[in-house]
Amino acid sequence: MGIVYRNIDELKKHENNPRTITSDQLERLKESIVKNPDYFEARPIVVSNRTGELVVIAGNQRLEASMQLGLKEVPTYLLENLTEEREREIMIRDNVSNGEWDMEKLMSWDSDTLLDWGVEVNMDFDVDSSLSESSYTKKIEAPVYEPKREACPLESSLFDMSKCDALTKEIDDANISPEAKRFLKIAASRHIVFDYAEIAEYYAHAEKEVQALMERSALVIIDFEKAIENGYTRLKNDIYEVMLEDTDDEE
Repeated sequence: MGIVYRNIDELKKHENNPRTITSDQLERLKESIVKNPDYFEARPIVVSNRTGELVVIAGNQRLEASMQLGLKEVPTYLLENLTEEREREIMIRDNVSNGEWDMEKLMSWDSDTLLDWGVEVNMDFDVDSSLSESSYTKKIEAPVYEPKREACPLESSLFDMSKCDALTKEIDDANISPEAKRFLKIAASRHIVFDYAEIAEYYAHAEKEVQALMERSALVIIDFEKAIENGYTRLKNDIYEVMLEDTDDEE
């Protein structure tokens, strides 16, 4: 039968759904449905008609979010001839997360964007202990920055201000005190996204004084001890602490 858009009033939540969701997670889920309707359709609400009613066995929280958004119809997929045991199995399997994040690769992504997407983070990840594992027992060598291209990158290619600029405009338009605007604009700078591959190339072309200032800003790492002094490790820990506050959203 495939995906069918059904009236939301025809669907019934599963009474014994063991999955819960916080109010913050639900708000993020609602935002995701609004911004990504194509993804919602690609992962429809799964229902069973075993009892004579269309009972949701995968997507109970998506149904709740859709109801709060005032949607009239939602994408569904009907599984027929299921036993009660099979329904329970599907309900659990739909909420089981397989695999783990590669934290080193994940840290190259924008942390605010990851949080917006409801990223699941390994709660047992230990930033400090990860550096003491056997694979890091040898002295860590700092990278060597050599030009890979003939032309030096433009400064405008080193960062993306789009989200910061959008927030700044909202702040400017807001009817709030100048002090609040100043604070919020400072906070908005956290949304500037740096392209560290381009920054490394820029550093390799830069004059000595610029390189020294980039090192002090922890934009590149030449000496790991100095990088710690300049706040690089503290920044990583701050990002991890924010990410670890997030919990897994049921989609």
